[in-house]
Amino acid sequence: MKKIMLAVTALFVVILSACSSSTSTSTNTAAPAASAAAGTAAPAAVKTPRVAFVYIGVPGDGGWTYEHDQGRLMMEKELGIKATTVENIPEGPDAERVFEELAQKNDIVIGTSFGYMDPMYAVAQKHPNVIFLHATGYKTLPNMATYMGREYQSAYLVGIAAGKVTKNNHIGYVGAFPIPEVIYTINAFTLGAQSVNPNIDVQVVWSNTWFDPATEKQAAISLLDKGVDVLAAYQDSPASIQAAAERKVWGIGNDSDMGRFAPDTYISNPKWNWGPYYVQAVKSVMDGTWKTGAYFGSMKDGITDIAPMGKNVPADVKALVEQKRTEILNGTVDVFQGPIVDQDGKTRVEAGKKMTDDEILSTTWFVKGIKGVIPK
Repeated sequence: MKKIMLAVTALFVVILSACSSSTSTSTNTAAPAASAAAGTAAPAAVKTPRVAFVYIGVPGDGGWTYEHDQGRLMMEKELGIKATTVENIPEGPDAERVFEELAQKNDIVIGTSFGYMDPMYAVAQKHPNVIFLHATGYKTLPNMATYMGREYQSAYLVGIAAGKVTKNNHIGYVGAFPIPEVIYTINAFTLGAQSVNPNIDVQVVWSNTWFDPATEKQAAISLLDKGVDVLAAYQDSPASIQAAAERKVWGIGNDSDMGRFAPDTYISNPKWNWGPYYVQAVKSVMDGTWKTGAYFGSMKDGITDIAPMGKNVPADVKALVEQKRTEILNGTVDVFQGPIVDQDGKTRVEAGKKMTDDEILSTTWFVKGIKGVIPK
């Protein structure tokens, strides 16, 4: 997920374990038990649905919102539908007003930020004939589904590249907020690096931002001043990789292909591709097969991948990453397969076992090799 407000992190972890159904790579899964009490029937088929998207930012951010907007464009092109977009809607009371207005004149309303969950849930209960799609949340209704992707698979791959190109074994990572989505992504990145270079450490600092280039650059500089020679970041802006480029340090971005912002020192980054999900979901509404549920797409589904590798990344590193990408796609590599040990030396995943989706989505600990604190 994404755009998760720090204030709801603890609640998310508790409720997810107690209420959420197992995640799936199908949009036609059963609704989580916590939402089953709604009792209304799912909306009927709509041949030419009116669709609206609500964005936390603007497509020009070059990251999270940009990729959702690219997904919208793909959906429009493939299905011949022109959607409405509403930009820069904050996560709060104003979001509920926006959802209410859109529900009165649309058949499908899509919210692209975790903080929209409660406002959307409230509005969805009042409009049972409108379908609501919510990015990264955990609450569903017969007319409200959630969707997310396994970005950690992509993070593992760029971690492999980072572990191969570092010279001094010190890698930096600017985290957004200390929430499960960001934590498990940093873990996956670190596990990827450790798979090719067991001597690395990953130093983490928090920006407590999603899109604030000035703050994110300062956080990046704090790591660069410590001597890291690879720098990754989990924000929407390219500020961190630009700071790295100024020091001639390898950089890894997030959400979208950020190579153009630091072409000489860019490695790659996890990249979203929401188009396949939007096409599938809207098409299922059109043909009357849509069902609620919790979608957790993978690289195999095309929801997430890595951006093209930078022009100066060594050929052998590119080849290794591509090999591991193939292994993830065919299921021979699972990012969170044990043994996995945390910072304190506690075994979190036994050898031969794999983390469940619920365990992944409620991660609140760092793996061994990460230097940094997760604020409580």
